[in-house]
Amino acid sequence: MSTFLDDVADRPFIPTEYVVRLARTPWERAGYHALRRDVFCTEQKVFINDDRDAIDQVAIPIIAACCMAGIPDRIVGAVRIHQAEPGLWRGSRLAVHAEHRKLGRIGAELIRMAVSTAHGLGATRFLAQVQEQNVLFFRRLHWKSLGSVILHGLLHHDMQADLSRYPAHGQDQTWLLRPQPRIRQVA
Repeated sequence: MSTFLDDVADRPFIPTEYVVRLARTPWERAGYHALRRDVFCTEQKVFINDDRDAIDQVAIPIIAACCMAGIPDRIVGAVRIHQAEPGLWRGSRLAVHAEHRKLGRIGAELIRMAVSTAHGLGATRFLAQVQEQNVLFFRRLHWKSLGSVILHGLLHHDMQADLSRYPAHGQDQTWLLRPQPRIRQVA
């Protein structure tokens, strides 16, 4: 007789809840840098050993973490923001762990948190240099391309967020809940 739990050992763990917030603790910052290294050094091979640069000294790191029983457990998303000049803010190093990209909403929520946070801190313009394969994703999130540029040997687009779509806020975290499949009830 087959039961619902027969193949549970073969299924990967899929969290139902994520928190997106400004990185505040040492383990969040360590996870933030480790994820960036995994994505930009190991997976994409954009950088050799580490992707850190001078911007990290002034940037505000933002993370997405999957939660266990409401407690952040593992960093699965990262982005950083910084003020390049008065009123002009930039986002960079957007990364989502490969196992969590299928959700699709983690990257969008990181972007929303980044732009809304910067907007709340006085941004009148928010820009990012986006890899070519992600331009359509950003366009769907109300960004426009200002032109293309080659960075680290890869085609990128200078893109600008429509700040009217990202209201300023002072929140230091938001929650993202994964939609759950409906359980069919048998009459």
